[in-house]
Amino acid sequence: MTRGSVAAASAAWAFVDDVRVRHTEFWSRMEAALGSGYYRVWAEQFVMSDLGRRTAQEALDDGVPPKQVWAAVWKALELPPSER
Repeated sequence: MTRGSVAAASAAWAFVDDVRVRHTEFWSRMEAALGSGYYRVWAEQFVMSDLGRRTAQEALDDGVPPKQVWAAVWKALELPPSER
């Protein structure tokens, strides 16, 4: 492997790790807001106009960034500013 290809591979893995962290943070916030027994159900069933009439799960599956999905969830749940 050349030095350039190693750098490119490292950057790609850093991107993948960053996406995983953002998704992990999103699901942690969902669980904190809705409880461990309900947050996944809510994410799969509650449709939001801010996400193009999709659920949080559908939006994530369609590639919407977790930060954008969380902003829609935060608004829908009317969470306090400290949870933003």
